[in-house]
Amino acid sequence: MQPTRTRFKLLRLMFALSIITYIDRVCISTAAPHIREALGLTPTQMGWVFSAFTIAYAVFEIPSGWLGDTLGPRKVLARIVLWWSAFTMATGGVWNYVSLLIARFLFGAGEAGAFPNMSRSLSRWFPLHERGTAHGVIFTGSRLGGAVTPLLVGTMITRAGWRQAFWTFGILGIVWCIFWWKWFRDDPAKHPSVNAEELRAIQAGGHERNTRLTRDTLLSPRLLWIGLMYFCYGYCLYFYLTWLPTYLRDGRGFSNYGTNVVHTVILLSAAGASILGGRLTDYLTRRYGLRIGRAIGVAAMPISAIALCVAALTQSATVAAVAMTLAAGAEDLCLSPSWAMCHDIGGDAAGTVTAVMNTYGNIGGALSPLVVGYALDWWGSWSIPLLIAAGVAVLGGLFTLLVDTRPEAV
Repeated sequence: MQPTRTRFKLLRLMFALSIITYIDRVCISTAAPHIREALGLTPTQMGWVFSAFTIAYAVFEIPSGWLGDTLGPRKVLARIVLWWSAFTMATGGVWNYVSLLIARFLFGAGEAGAFPNMSRSLSRWFPLHERGTAHGVIFTGSRLGGAVTPLLVGTMITRAGWRQAFWTFGILGIVWCIFWWKWFRDDPAKHPSVNAEELRAIQAGGHERNTRLTRDTLLSPRLLWIGLMYFCYGYCLYFYLTWLPTYLRDGRGFSNYGTNVVHTVILLSAAGASILGGRLTDYLTRRYGLRIGRAIGVAAMPISAIALCVAALTQSATVAAVAMTLAAGAEDLCLSPSWAMCHDIGGDAAGTVTAVMNTYGNIGGALSPLVVGYALDWWGSWSIPLLIAAGVAVLGGLFTLLVDTRPEAV
């Protein structure tokens, strides 16, 4: 009997959710210039709006990841998607700075735990040697979602206004949730479409270890290095997700349409790098083991830093755009290996461990928009925040060098 391939249907469902997640998340950055004009916001105020989402995301990330380990991702993801869809729509109804802050904070609180619970789903349905590629697929979806958003939202804003864009995109998550609840099961053995051969392939290929979450796991140096590495990753990432359109338009002189096109190209480079990083970590792990297989960031993060320095120092808008494309792509080579690390050390507690790592990333992501906003208000310079991001990226490479997820390294 041939094994079924139901786990790849799950991967397609996760891919779709990942696209929706980043459409809702990146929509605010594309609409930011219009929101600032409509509500009369300063750069610092807009920085706090961007960070309100990420602060809430960081605060609620670990509880939501833990709930996924405890209640199962089917229930928890359904709650997460319904909540964030509601507050995506609420963003379109704001009337001043305070209401926008509240809407974005509650949006972040709702979306917290989305990727840890998606990752938790994959950990039960995919064997060890397929997880890097599986994560690469879902994170490629996130970058594709982000990539289509500038042109999609830009067109909608031109025709209907920025408020209508948020109302429309909120509906997508509700539709996805209906399909999720009807189809998914936390345990693949209980899914009617999974036959015995596929179940054996999942388990024989390295099914989740029955690892209990302990104080030692949460306080281990390995998780600390992973967290600090992801802090650096998140710090750099959130520039692309928040301030990049404003940088391209105001700092480099691109038109509204040109800004949307360049923003799309930059996020598409990250999408390609995400799937490449997933395949590369699986290949290197099979060939050289976990120590080498998960260490892509040792080289990729410094490469990203060099590209950020070029973008900061060049006088050419075209060179800056190319450099930002390289910087975003190099950084996203690290994405799938980072999440696979959490499965290496987390076992059945992978939802919580990924949430811990992602909390570090979102703390970095919360700081990044604020640093940019204050730098613009204080110095009126785009070079300073980009050079700071480059330094953070170098630190990310150094922290990756310290990570060793091999079982014998415990």
